[in-house]
Amino acid sequence: MSGQELAMGDKLMFLPCGLAAGSSVTVVGTSHYAHQEYVPQLAKLRRGDGTVLVSQFMVELQGLKSVDGEDPPKILHLNPRLKGDWSQRPVIEHNTCYRMQWGSAQRCDGLPSKNNEDMLVDGYGRCEKWMRNDMVDSKESKTKTTSWFKRFIGREQKPEVTWPFPFTEGRLFILTIRAGVDGFHISVGGRHVTSFPYRTGFTLEDATGLAIKGDVDVHSVYATSLPTSHPSFSPQRVLEMSEKWKARPLPKSPIRLFIGVLSATNHFAERMAVRKTWMQSSVIKSSNVVVRFFVALNPRKEVNAVLKKEAAYFGDIVILPFMDRYELVVLKTISICEFGVQNVTAAYIMKCDDDTFVRVDTVLKEIEGISSKKSLYMGNLNLLHRPLRSGKWAVTYEEWPEEVYPPYANGPGYIISIDIAKFVISQHGSRSLRLFKMEDVSMGMWVEQFNSSMATVQYSHNWKFCQYGCMENYYTAHYQSPRQMICLWDKLGRGRVQCCNFR
Repeated sequence: MSGQELAMGDKLMFLPCGLAAGSSVTVVGTSHYAHQEYVPQLAKLRRGDGTVLVSQFMVELQGLKSVDGEDPPKILHLNPRLKGDWSQRPVIEHNTCYRMQWGSAQRCDGLPSKNNEDMLVDGYGRCEKWMRNDMVDSKESKTKTTSWFKRFIGREQKPEVTWPFPFTEGRLFILTIRAGVDGFHISVGGRHVTSFPYRTGFTLEDATGLAIKGDVDVHSVYATSLPTSHPSFSPQRVLEMSEKWKARPLPKSPIRLFIGVLSATNHFAERMAVRKTWMQSSVIKSSNVVVRFFVALNPRKEVNAVLKKEAAYFGDIVILPFMDRYELVVLKTISICEFGVQNVTAAYIMKCDDDTFVRVDTVLKEIEGISSKKSLYMGNLNLLHRPLRSGKWAVTYEEWPEEVYPPYANGPGYIISIDIAKFVISQHGSRSLRLFKMEDVSMGMWVEQFNSSMATVQYSHNWKFCQYGCMENYYTAHYQSPRQMICLWDKLGRGRVQCCNFR
C-alpha cells in the first residue's frame, strides 16, 4: 500500500486475517521536524513557558471492535518519540490497550536491557543500546585509560560500535515489525532496536489492522507472510459440529449455579474454545451447573444466519432481540438474571465474558464457604471508584451525579444469589430499575439498593477473580484467547493451576 492509499483509508491498512508467527510489516517513511506544543502540566510546574518541542508518531496493530462505541483494542502500540518525551531524550515506548484500559508501558531509552533469560524475547534483548550524550559509559572511560597500554604492548584495540537513535527528524527510515514466537521484534534500517513480549489476552490473528499516525509522512507499507484465514471470518474452520460439544437439556431439578456468558455474534472461536474446555467440567456434565451464551444481533445478516445455525445445533446460545451496542450490554446482564430465575431453578447466578476461563468446581467451593442464609455478591470488588469526568469516555453528572460508584465487582466474573436476581427482574418489570451504561457498576448499584431495602448482603471479595489476565491459583482468568483456553484446560487436567502467557 502506498502512503497516498493509506491516507485515503483513514491511515489504516486492513490485514483481513491478522498476523501469524513469521509475519512482518515494513513502513517506509520520513519523520517530521519538531514543532512546539503547549503542555499545561509543564506550565503548572513553572518549567519555562510551558511549551516543548514535539516530534513523535505511532504505529499500532489493532484488533476488531468488540463493542460499538469503543476504540478497537491495541495489540501493539509502538511510539517512537524523537522529541516530545518529558525527559527531553529520545525514547521508544510499547504498550497494549483493551476496552480502553492501557497495560504497563515498556520503554526503550538507549540503555541496554538486562539480557538474562527472563528478559529475552526469542533470544533478543528488549532494548538495544544507542548513543546518549547525557551520560558517560564506565566501560568507555576504562577503555580510554588502557588503550595506550594495549597499543604499547602490540595488542590490537577492538573498537566498540555505537549507534545513534534510529530515527532522525526529516530523514527517511525503514521500520520493520516482525512477529516471532514470544513477541514482536522491531528493527530500523535492518538493525534490531527493541522487542516487545506478547501480552496475555491477544492473539496474532486478532491484529487485523495497521494504523499509522502522528508526525510522519508514510511513503509505503508492506505486509508479508500473512495467514490466509481468520477464525472470526471462517466459522466453518472453528465450529466442530460434534455431538460431544452439544449442551444437555435444561434439568427439571434445582441446580446450584447458572453461568451466563456474554459473547458477540462473530466470536465463533471463543465460544467453541469454552465448549471444549471449562464447559466440560464434571459439575456441568452432572447438571449441577448450567452454562449459556448470551448474544445480541449483528448488523450483518449473514453473520446472524450463521449464529442461528450454531445456536440450533449446540443448544447453548440465547439470542437477544436487539443490536449489540456498548450502552445495551446492561440489558444482557438483566437477561442472564431472567434466565437464571425463569428457565432454571438456580441458587446462584454467575456472569462472565467469553474470554474468561472459569474453574467451575473451585468457584462452587468458594460459594459453599458462605452461609446460605445470607444474600451473596462475590467477585473482585472495587471500593470508592470515581467516575471519569473528562475525556472521550467521561461520565456526565446527569448520568452519574454521585462522586463515587457503589462497591461493584469487575465484569469478567462475579456471582449473585438468586434473591438478588429476582429483585433485579422485579424492579426491571416495574420500570423502576436504574440502568447505567457500565453493566458491572449497574449490578453494584442494584445490589446496594437490595442491601439497603430488602436484606443484608454478604460482600465477598477475592483477587483470584482476575480482572486483567491470569494469576497463579486463579478462580477465573480474563483476556484468554482460544489457544490459551485449551492450554489452561490441559494444565488443569494434569493438576496444575498455572497460567498460559503466550499467544
